[in-house]
Amino acid sequence: MTDAPPVPLRDAATLMLVRDGETGLEVFMMRRTLSAAFVAGFYVFPGGAVDTADRDESLAVHVVGRNDGDASRALGIERGGLASWVAALRECFEEAGVLLAVDADGSPIGFDDPDVARRYLGHRAALHRGELSLADLCSSEGIRLAADRLYYVSHWITPVGEPRRFDTRFFLAATPLNQDPLHDDNETIASLWVNPAEALAMHQRGDLQLIAPTIRNLQFLVPHTTAADVLAAAAAVVDPPPMLPRLFRDSNGFHILLPGDAGYEDAS
Repeated sequence: MTDAPPVPLRDAATLMLVRDGETGLEVFMMRRTLSAAFVAGFYVFPGGAVDTADRDESLAVHVVGRNDGDASRALGIERGGLASWVAALRECFEEAGVLLAVDADGSPIGFDDPDVARRYLGHRAALHRGELSLADLCSSEGIRLAADRLYYVSHWITPVGEPRRFDTRFFLAATPLNQDPLHDDNETIASLWVNPAEALAMHQRGDLQLIAPTIRNLQFLVPHTTAADVLAAAAAVVDPPPMLPRLFRDSNGFHILLPGDAGYEDAS
């Protein structure tokens, strides 16, 4: 009997959108569809796998504030790092309807004009269906992706033994004015703005299903009471270490152990 071949890692990117709410800092979360192949029914931040199109070098001219060199250095890789920023921005637009981009004057785009909102809603659907590329969207609208508004804050790798494995970079950004995120009713079926501490309390009560990376990133947000505070904290993060949870099995079933947990070094 031979061991099963290792599950390949796929690069992925996730974006935490934050804002100042009536009760303090809030983050946007979405519930994945119950039929999803990965973490079905769980609440997550907008994100997904880095696509081949995200690696298209021609996209660089449509990105402001980052180039592949400094993006790659930030991720600790030789090249191709800009694709993670692009993927985070694309997935946020496809899944949540929020596009962090600037116009020809460098001003953030907004969807307060109903005609503009309808046009971008069509772009969102076409992009999701693969009928429109991000480069073509930027060219047709005369916009550039605001990569400089994203802060890289954490790095998580799916445990060995899972049927799908991702090497995921987590980013954080302030929600742009005049854009209201909403789940896509396809890959995600519900959404909410929630205070990070309340999200963790809901999880403890069994009202919100969360996985370990989501919990840890919410914990990063908890000490901060305003969007400005958490953005400053995110800007100070340099070279976040990769977090590789491990699966541990006992008489009660499988458990996730994180670096620093008792038994982590002995788990496989």
